[in-house]
Amino acid sequence: MKHWSPLSWRDYPILQQPKYQDESALHQVEEQLTSFPPLVFAEETRDLFKLLGDVANGNAFLLQGGDCAESFNDFSATNIRDTFKVLMQMAVVLTFGGKQPIVKVARMAGQFAKPRSADFETINGIALPSYRGDIVNAIDFTAEAREPQPERLLKAYHHAAATLNLLRAFAQGGLADLHQVNRWNMSFVAANPLKDRYQMLASKIEEALKFMEVCGITSENSPMIKETQLFTSHEALLLNYEQALTRRDHLTGDWYDCSAHMLWIGERTRQLDHAHIEFFRGIKNPIGVKVGPTMEPDELIKLIDALNPENEAGRLTLITRMGADLLEQNLPKLVRKVQAEGRKVVWSSDPMHGNTVKASSGYKTRNFESILREIRQFFAVHKAEGSHAGGIHLEMTGQHVTECTGGAYGLSDEDLSTRYRTQCDPRLNADQVLEMAFLLADSMKDAVKV
Repeated sequence: MKHWSPLSWRDYPILQQPKYQDESALHQVEEQLTSFPPLVFAEETRDLFKLLGDVANGNAFLLQGGDCAESFNDFSATNIRDTFKVLMQMAVVLTFGGKQPIVKVARMAGQFAKPRSADFETINGIALPSYRGDIVNAIDFTAEAREPQPERLLKAYHHAAATLNLLRAFAQGGLADLHQVNRWNMSFVAANPLKDRYQMLASKIEEALKFMEVCGITSENSPMIKETQLFTSHEALLLNYEQALTRRDHLTGDWYDCSAHMLWIGERTRQLDHAHIEFFRGIKNPIGVKVGPTMEPDELIKLIDALNPENEAGRLTLITRMGADLLEQNLPKLVRKVQAEGRKVVWSSDPMHGNTVKASSGYKTRNFESILREIRQFFAVHKAEGSHAGGIHLEMTGQHVTECTGGAYGLSDEDLSTRYRTQCDPRLNADQVLEMAFLLADSMKDAVKV
């Protein structure tokens, strides 16, 4: 590896960055962040690396989900708890369906920045800088709100720290108890319009838990019943923020980005000769990269070699985002090439971004059935190619929003205005994401390595 340091990315071209008016204020904020404690620790990150190695080898499954863009205004213990709960509920269903451990990674405690398709947004003839997430500017359409503010980097750090503190408490304090989580699932099934479709699986899980109790495996004597491991992740878009939280581990000498356990590069910033690849190649975290429908096999191999030159299982997750109408024709050639070259990667499906449409009501939305179709195609392609469909990556919330159409409750375009709350992209709500988990249980069975 040629010389790398946490700031070597600054010598490379970079995209999707805000333009701050006060560079001096920005440097002061960066120095403050550098002096702050890490948000996560190297040993935790190494734990995730090992677990993702199991996923890459076909012995586990990755569940990654959370908000499209975390909001300062919506920050509350209730919202954090509800998203944590629905992740736990999904994990129980997928564990039972796939008969494999589920590696749980939340898009939380750092998902504050968003790439944009244009630098400016125009409304009624007025052009203002695009909203780039609360870590950069505010969503209100005023010149003052849209001006990038360096102090928001500090606010994002403090929100992330508080979120992590609560997530750790939930994970170790009993909210992840399997019996409690399954009771939530039973309540979901009982109230669902298609409850007969899901009742059998929910009942089987309930019977399994009761059998464990009879055998003496309870929350009181088995910590694994009432505790869980939950890791955090976000798109590492603002590299000045990531650099400030990158620390050298005193045990190994390796550099870790301590803003989250796992970071990923988006579709818009994965150019091989640009800053994001340069930064990512030097950190020891498990990392991801989004893979869209334009990716060619040789280009993908170059990207893999740049980010995982030692071919370590667990280091790199390829997150496909192609759309239900394009995945079947584009994914097989990529899987085939990676298999032929012997590269060790985790394959995960992001079925959200490729299925975004504009509804007749004017709202940006995604259809539940299209999302489900892309995931099922993802499983089918990997099965046909002898590869492991290793995970799913969802934009979701524990709130009962109305942002994606379809599902058992039959949300329509007309329903979107009822509770359309997203800061950026439409999210699956709690009912939709749980329904997705029950429907994917059968696909999970087929994904198990024989």
